[in-house]
Amino acid sequence: MFSPESLKKRRTELKISQADMARKLDISRQSYFTWESGKTKPNSHNIEKLADILGVSTGYFESEHRIVETYLKLNDINRVKVEEYAEELLTVQEESKVVQLYSIKVIDDVELSAGLGESIYDEADTVEVLSDTDYQYDIATWIKGNSMEPTYVSGEVALIREGGFDYDGAVYAVVWNERAYIKKVYLEEDGYRLVSLNPDYSDMFAYAEDNPRIVGKIIGHFMPVVGG
Repeated sequence: MFSPESLKKRRTELKISQADMARKLDISRQSYFTWESGKTKPNSHNIEKLADILGVSTGYFESEHRIVETYLKLNDINRVKVEEYAEELLTVQEESKVVQLYSIKVIDDVELSAGLGESIYDEADTVEVLSDTDYQYDIATWIKGNSMEPTYVSGEVALIREGGFDYDGAVYAVVWNERAYIKKVYLEEDGYRLVSLNPDYSDMFAYAEDNPRIVGKIIGHFMPVVGG
């Protein structure tokens, strides 16, 4: 990454003004100023010209140059110390990261057929779980069983956007014969064909006369964050 600090440092060491640098580069002073202020960065051609004017390598302007240059001057023992210290700093940095978590209210121990899509779910018992992503959804419910593995894993939360059938092959929450399913759905003449992703499960057919109901499309799924 281009380092404007390195550019300014070298220019001032050589006692060259910004105006003189701009003239040598055949650009405006304002353009040169934006390089040193970090608002823009020179292209590779201009970096080569800068290196020639300032008597340095093109790598000099990389932000990592100073660290690498210092490291290469160390003996083997001190290089090991630097590497160990850098690892310690990285560990502390990773442990101190603050990850924003979002609350998701998941319908708990309630069959989808008990009211999803009929606004009864608003009164159902819910359990709060945490996610590291701020999802936009209408209903959240648990995924149970392995019929939709490997994509949808038991224990994950399924996020549903309420609505009817949209197109073949999408994954929907479906209520049929007092049971709830998360399946790929295909509309056929006599009803819906419900397809599992797990090849160990056979397709099911929800006949129209049984009044199967599409609760909504699955728009996302995640494993809750533990220990948030």
